[in-house]
Amino acid sequence: MPTDSVRMPEWLVPMAATLTQERFTDPEWIFERKFDGIRLLVYKDNSDVRLYSRNRLPQHMPTVAEAIVRLPYRQLILDGEVTWRSGRVTYHVFDVMWVDDRDVTSLPLHERRALLAAMPLRAPLESVSVVEDASPWERAQREGWEGVIAKRRDSVYEQRRSKQWLKMKCELTKEFIVGGFTDPQGKRVGLGALLVGHYENHDFCFAGKIGTGFDTKLLIDLRARLDELETDKPPFTKATGLPRLRAHWVRPEVVVEVGFIEWTNHGKLRHPRLLRVKEA
Repeated sequence: MPTDSVRMPEWLVPMAATLTQERFTDPEWIFERKFDGIRLLVYKDNSDVRLYSRNRLPQHMPTVAEAIVRLPYRQLILDGEVTWRSGRVTYHVFDVMWVDDRDVTSLPLHERRALLAAMPLRAPLESVSVVEDASPWERAQREGWEGVIAKRRDSVYEQRRSKQWLKMKCELTKEFIVGGFTDPQGKRVGLGALLVGHYENHDFCFAGKIGTGFDTKLLIDLRARLDELETDKPPFTKATGLPRLRAHWVRPEVVVEVGFIEWTNHGKLRHPRLLRVKEA
């Protein structure tokens, strides 16, 4: 463990998670609830407590600051998220970067969590617990969370966006109809992406490209199925953003279930992934 006594920094860039469409569990990763609040960084230097947003904007939260002052540490830098429920504020602490002259950002996450677990946090402070469910994202969907954060157990605290922390947001699901597909690129086989749409009144509207959620067998089988439906012209009647290069058009008969984060302002799917192909 680091033991050198150094000056407490004025600011550490908060570590940021990378959005992923993957869903997995692994003993080398832990999972935490993603709260629907705002990021809050706490800096305590004796009786001086400063609260900042992730963009270093000062925050005024007296109940949080008072609780931090009472903690039995001269210096602390904490990372977490603030939520408000029924007018009550809660600071959900999920990481610690500095404790009494010690920079602990180079410690692995499981050791930083041990430091956090030893802290006598009292309301409105609470530590973020590990989600132990076999499929954490399903619990998140079921309980109406914003999502879950997957973190490598051995990850150090990086002052940047990192793939050592992955953000799995809860998804919307909807059925769409395949109106085309693109050719595969590189080592991919079968097809590159599905071009899907949905009906609005009498229009077949292009909703976006689906390029993830396939295994090799599905790519090959789906290409064979779509080849039998190929036609000369795009079936979409509202086709803003429709790709033209390496695109093939099909009769709109194949229905797929798609997971996605949200609709964009332009009526397209944000971060879509294939969940399943409905049987004919």
